[in-house]
Amino acid sequence: MPSPARSRLRLPRGRAADAALASGLFLVVGLGTLRSLIGDREEPWAVTAANWVLIAVACGALYFSSRRPVAAASVAALANAVYYVTSAYDGPLLLAVVVALFLVAAAGRLHAAAVIAALCLIGTALGTFRGNGDVNQVALFMLTGWFVAMITLGGLRHSHLVRARENEERAATQERLRIARELHDVVGHHLSLISVQSTAALRRLTKDPAAGTEQAAEALGAVKEASREALRELRATLGVLREAGEAAPTAPAPGLDRIGELTDAAGAAGLAVTVHRTGHTGPLPVEADLAAYRIVQESLTNVARHARAARADIHLDGDGGRLTVTVTDDGRGPAADPARTGPPGSGITGMRERARALGGDLTAGPAPGGGFTVRATLPLARTTATEGPRR
Repeated sequence: MPSPARSRLRLPRGRAADAALASGLFLVVGLGTLRSLIGDREEPWAVTAANWVLIAVACGALYFSSRRPVAAASVAALANAVYYVTSAYDGPLLLAVVVALFLVAAAGRLHAAAVIAALCLIGTALGTFRGNGDVNQVALFMLTGWFVAMITLGGLRHSHLVRARENEERAATQERLRIARELHDVVGHHLSLISVQSTAALRRLTKDPAAGTEQAAEALGAVKEASREALRELRATLGVLREAGEAAPTAPAPGLDRIGELTDAAGAAGLAVTVHRTGHTGPLPVEADLAAYRIVQESLTNVARHARAARADIHLDGDGGRLTVTVTDDGRGPAADPARTGPPGSGITGMRERARALGGDLTAGPAPGGGFTVRATLPLARTTATEGPRR
């Protein structure tokens, strides 16, 4: 049994929509001009046939309105001018010009729409002032109102489409920034651990090959585990870039329930890490849980890479409405490390953007008693979208 969404009527798009518009308009105009084919004759059949060709040209021009809106409107206006001068039967062919003006304005060509409308009104006014009995001054005023209204509606339609396109581009930019932060956190954290462990293993083997073999093996095992975890998280992060039809990643986003993996990896790199939990720290909304995990991950990465610290303390304090994440080390901190060269990284900036994206904030700087402190405050506003089950 088809679902309601599939059985719902779908409007045509693209060329099909253009064809439907041109055909529908031709049908309406044709029905309004049937009296030229039946009843008493007011003009020769040859003139009637030529006028029906003009009707077909004016309506058929709208088939090209999505690709050449100004040209289509110009052809429709010219066909109208010839039709109303030569035909004894005044049908509703002017509808083709009205619709064409809307489409020109909806394409963002407001000046072109105004010029075409002005030329049509000037031609109609000249015929009225020369004694044309079919169009009086009141009808001319009403026609002007129709043209102005259609151009205004078309301009509003164009503005709406522009805003929708800007919103889509803004959302795409935000998604790219989110993916960039994810990649930075995943790759930077695990590669830093791999670098520290491999350097330690090389140093131990160089100093004492016999005694350092066991310690080097442990370090290489940590390198293997860190590389495996990096690849797993990298695949999960890049899964959002898969094309339609490809299998999506099934692994859940990491959260504070996996903080033990971070502390174990840091411990393998020679950093003693202690986790302190106070208040309500779980379960958390998915976005806040992921942000807290990434902030802890990036902070430990910076400690292992730059701080030359022996230990780090992680404090998680929640009161039900917000979560405060504090990571403190006993090293010199990245700002005070003279061995650090090259341009500053984007780790702290990325962490701060994560916090601000949730309505929170993050501060980072030297601690009063030495070392370096990163403190993030994350609101825990729960919604149906963010509080989904973690599978």
